[in-house]
Amino acid sequence: MTKLPLLAALLAISACTTVGPDYHPPAPEAGPFLGGDATLTAATPPPASWWRLYDDAELNRLEDEARAANLDLRAAAANLARAQALQQEVDGAGDVRLAADFGLDRAQLSGESYLVPAQLPSQYLGDGGVHLAYQLDLFGRLKRASEAAAADRESVAAAHDLAAISIAAEVARAYGEACAAGHQRDAAQRILDLQKRAGSVTVQLAQAGRDSTLEVTRVVVGVDQARASLPLYEVRQKLALYRLAVLTGHPPADFPRTVAECRHPPRLTRPIPIGDGASLLRRRPDIRQAERALAAATARVGMATAALYPDITLGLGAGSTGRLVDLGMPAAEYWSLGSLISWRLPDSAAHARVSGADAAATAALAHFDGVVLTALRETESSLTVYAQDLGRNAALRGAHDRAAELADQIERLREAGRSPYLAGLSAQQGLAQAEQAVAMSDDQISADQITLFLALGGGWE
Repeated sequence: MTKLPLLAALLAISACTTVGPDYHPPAPEAGPFLGGDATLTAATPPPASWWRLYDDAELNRLEDEARAANLDLRAAAANLARAQALQQEVDGAGDVRLAADFGLDRAQLSGESYLVPAQLPSQYLGDGGVHLAYQLDLFGRLKRASEAAAADRESVAAAHDLAAISIAAEVARAYGEACAAGHQRDAAQRILDLQKRAGSVTVQLAQAGRDSTLEVTRVVVGVDQARASLPLYEVRQKLALYRLAVLTGHPPADFPRTVAECRHPPRLTRPIPIGDGASLLRRRPDIRQAERALAAATARVGMATAALYPDITLGLGAGSTGRLVDLGMPAAEYWSLGSLISWRLPDSAAHARVSGADAAATAALAHFDGVVLTALRETESSLTVYAQDLGRNAALRGAHDRAAELADQIERLREAGRSPYLAGLSAQQGLAQAEQAVAMSDDQISADQITLFLALGGGWE
């Protein structure tokens, strides 16, 4: 009867004593983005499936396929399942442990061991029982371990989400590059065709004595340079198609044939929803991953501190031991109720482990702060680059319009007999080069938008 008050007191103490620091998540502040131009961006947060804003059925299909078959996402999902199992294992350490055993022997016991000066007969002996054990979490070691395991699982979940947004951006980027390479190759082919026409006319003029061989050489050089640019776009397109195949879980040879015919990379012509800095910090998985790693490191300080104190385990056992025919009889029954206290006196190594855990938590906090600042920098940088490239695109389009006007004016003069044919070809070449510059700028804006969505942390649900 004297043990019951003691057990009740131990249970009460274990329910309210937890050593080590309690975790309080940091709350960094961030306001509106500096690069958030109202004409280019919207204050609403980006949707999770941001690629659907492009209204491109092929891009939507590729994104869905990648989410289902990408090997990196499969590995991230397996890591998450493993982290969940580890958390369950750690949480199970605080459960009541139940063990049952039964043994049967045919034996001859020593008479001398029972102070009987005679040989005892051989007989069947049995031993069976049930044992319960419960570890009192007197100083919160198990609680802190559970906190650390839960934070680790949530950090791995954030890593899975981080992989998802990276894959979504890579699919969109590869798709855009494949379309852009086809777009730019067509523009380069048009320049080459015009160079060939100019070269043919120049050769005819030189043969008629109306132009010099030096001019023929110059035109041939231009043709060779235009022809040399075509393989660059072809290689770029193939590499993008191969990346798309692997991102969607296929070998490179099984790249999507329909994308090879694409000539228009995805591009939004409306303001991009970006939200603000506060929503960014809540949305980006790498920030959540760093915050959960900080929580786990803080919990491990408590685990190391609790190791300085004793471990107490309560045990209850009951069973029956004796001759097989006597099992279950009062003479063979036994039971026990007690506690086990184990305590390794803290040495310098134990205290060093506490200091090490505290230093790890300090490092995790510094890493978290760094991730937050990096996220804000990446977003502001993406917004700045996007705005500058849009301004450059507008200037290039203006130059294209003026080149088109010039080509049209020279064509009218040529038809009226007031301008030579080569002047018209030269104007057409200038227009084709302006079209190529606009195409390259359009492709860059498409890439800028994808980079911005990646920085904003969209792409997971």
